[in-house]
Amino acid sequence: MRAVITVVGKDAVGILAKVSAICAESKINITEVTQSVLEDMFCMIMMADISESTIEFSAFSDKLAKYGEENGLSIHVMHEDIFNSMHRI
Repeated sequence: MRAVITVVGKDAVGILAKVSAICAESKINITEVTQSVLEDMFCMIMMADISESTIEFSAFSDKLAKYGEENGLSIHVMHEDIFNSMHRI
């Protein structure tokens, strides 16, 4: 199982490192990542393998959202099943 993680906010040192660390704490493997800095805005999309996760999906999502709120970032985690259902016509 996989999840899509998006991060958007004002650029700062350590965003990628901290989001990656939160994933690692829960045994969530980041399989792909793309990021850009557009002027002073940081934008990142990650694909993560959640099959070995040691935390419930909703708790993981809440943990990242809380980190985002504390640091002025918008962080969303979407389960692959939801993502696929949304994009099926």
